[in-house]
Amino acid sequence: MSLLLDSFWRAVAYCLHPRVIALSFLPLVIMVVLSLGLGYFYWESAVEGVRSMLETSQLMKSFWDWLQGAGMGGLKTVVAPLIVIFAVTPVIVVLSLLIVAAFMTPALAALVGERRFPQLERKHGGSLAASLAWSLGSALLAVVALVVSLPLWLVPPLILILPPLIWGWLTYRVMAFDVLSEHASREERREVFRRHRGWLLGIGVLTGYLGAAPSLLWVSGAIFAAAFVILVPLAIWIYTLVFAFASLWFAHYCLAALEQLRAEASLAPPTPTPTPLALADDASNPSD
Repeated sequence: MSLLLDSFWRAVAYCLHPRVIALSFLPLVIMVVLSLGLGYFYWESAVEGVRSMLETSQLMKSFWDWLQGAGMGGLKTVVAPLIVIFAVTPVIVVLSLLIVAAFMTPALAALVGERRFPQLERKHGGSLAASLAWSLGSALLAVVALVVSLPLWLVPPLILILPPLIWGWLTYRVMAFDVLSEHASREERREVFRRHRGWLLGIGVLTGYLGAAPSLLWVSGAIFAAAFVILVPLAIWIYTLVFAFASLWFAHYCLAALEQLRAEASLAPPTPTPTPLALADDASNPSD
């Protein structure tokens, strides 16, 4: 717990570092250009497609009639954009996470290593190709888990548990790997994962709940069309800052855990090397 809290406060302090703030704008520019470009070409057609699907549904027709009778017929114009937003949000979150992991996490891990762990040896246990394969594989598993668990989101308590748990698992898998890929060997990375998996997953889940805050702005951009162009980039930038904070939290935690692991290994008694005389005795007195 002390390592968790210590790394948390250090990550908060590092978020104010000018280099961290500057790095947060690169993923923002990429995501804003991508989001606004896709929105410009496909937003109207996507909303119209969803609206026509809802209007041809007999079940939804009864629902619209009930809303009209209750004096809430105006909500009909909001439902289709909201459905599009809710469908696109997981894709935006996953892309934001992957872009931050690719462009920011290595730089932030290097920043933490330079400032706090300058004596920590870099063993380069993970290559760029391995990092990309690990990230894409984890993202695919997370998307599958989201799709499979969608029916369970209709149960009120589970919608507050399942999405952050899935995002947390994905965040922990991607960012912990990238943080340790430069400094740890493959065996050290696996040992850190084995010892601290619960705490690392906890960091991911907590940052997953923090990532729910930009969704409010994202949805507001659908409701208030006039503010859409402003609110959506703001939401993406908050996503970027949340993932940057998560990168710093994982960097402080994982590098401190790696330092402890190496300290323990250096204090462990060395394994005795058999002498030639002992080997000769073993050969002359074989055990049964």
